[in-house]
Amino acid sequence: MSTATPTRHLEVIERLDAGERLDDDGARALIASRDVVAVAAAARRARDRVTDPGEVTFIVDRNVNYTNFCVTDCDFCAFYRHPRDPGGYILSKPVIFRKIEETLDLGGTALLLQGGHHPNLRIEWYEDLFRDIKRRYPIHLHALSPSEVLHIAQYSRLDMGEVLDRLIAAGLDSIPGGGAEILVDRVRDVIAPRKTTTAEWLGVMREAHLRGLSTSATMMYGTVDSVDDRIEHLRVLRDLQDATGGFRAFVCWSYQSGGCSARGDDHLDTTAADYLMMSAVSRLYLDNIAHMQSSWVTQGLRVGMLALEAGCDDMGSIMIEENVVRAAGTAFQLDTPRMVAAIEATGRRAVQRDTLYRVVRRF
Repeated sequence: MSTATPTRHLEVIERLDAGERLDDDGARALIASRDVVAVAAAARRARDRVTDPGEVTFIVDRNVNYTNFCVTDCDFCAFYRHPRDPGGYILSKPVIFRKIEETLDLGGTALLLQGGHHPNLRIEWYEDLFRDIKRRYPIHLHALSPSEVLHIAQYSRLDMGEVLDRLIAAGLDSIPGGGAEILVDRVRDVIAPRKTTTAEWLGVMREAHLRGLSTSATMMYGTVDSVDDRIEHLRVLRDLQDATGGFRAFVCWSYQSGGCSARGDDHLDTTAADYLMMSAVSRLYLDNIAHMQSSWVTQGLRVGMLALEAGCDDMGSIMIEENVVRAAGTAFQLDTPRMVAAIEATGRRAVQRDTLYRVVRRF
C-alpha cells in the first residue's frame, strides 16, 4: 500500500526548487501525483535555469535509414525486414548522396544515419561510405546507435573500441541515442531479447564519450515497463552522465503500436498527460543533461508544443525524412516556416541549431 500523501509531490518540488537532487522516491511521488500542472511548472523552472527561457531550438537534418534488413526481431518495430523478405533494401551511395544534397539545399546541417542490423555489412562498408560522404559534403555525420556499433563489432569480429576508433577516423561525428528503449534488462528481454543489454548500450556510450564523441540519449516507454523501470532508466543515464558528461540531449516518447504485429495490443495505454509527465520528470531527474527534446513527431505538434511548458527546450528536427515511426502508423512532418511559427506561437524565439547545439540562425 502506498504511504504517499496528497501533498508529497509538492514537498518534493519545494526541495527541487531549493537545489536538492531528485531521488527515486521523489520521482515516484511526482509521477503518482498525476499533478501534471505542478510537475510541469517545476520542470519549466529547471529548464529556465540551464537554457535561455526566451528561445527554443530546432535542427534541420535528415533521418536516413540506410537499410531495413535486420536480424534482431524487436517486438515493437514495424519497420524491419528479415534478410530474405520482400520490401527489404540497402540504399546505394548515389541515393544517399542525393538525400544529403537535398538536405543541404534546405539549409540542413546534419545527416542522421541509422539502419537495421544487417548480417552482411562489415565495418569496411561503413568506413567506405563515411569517407565518401565527408569527401563530398560539409555535413555533420550523426550516425549508428549503440546497438548498431556493437552489431558491427560482433559481425566484423572486432573489439568495440576499435570499431569506434575506425568509424571516427572515417568521419563519424556523433552518435544518436537510439536503441535504448528502456534500460532495464527485464523489459529488454521481452521486447528486444536479441538487441544490446543495458550494460552493453551504456558501455558503447561510455567508450564514445571517452573518445570525445557527443551523444544523445533516449527512452521509449509504454511497452511492458513499469514506473520503477522508467526511473531506473533515468538513473543509469544520470550516473553515466555524472561520470563522462557526454550526453548533450535527451528525448523520450511513448511506444507507437500501429503496424506492429508481434505485440498486438499487449502494451500499456499511454496518454498525452503521461507523456508530459515523463518529459517533466526527465528534466527534473536528468539535472546534468542540458537539453530536452520534445517528441512532436510521435505525439503530434500540439502536444509537442505543450512539452515546451514541461521542461523541453528543443523541438528536435523538422523531419525531412522519417521512416521508423511512420511504419508504426504515426506520421507528423513540418517544414522550417511551420516549425518557426509553432515555436513563436508559444511566445518564444525560434533558433535553428546544429547537432552540437551551436546557433545556425535566429529567426
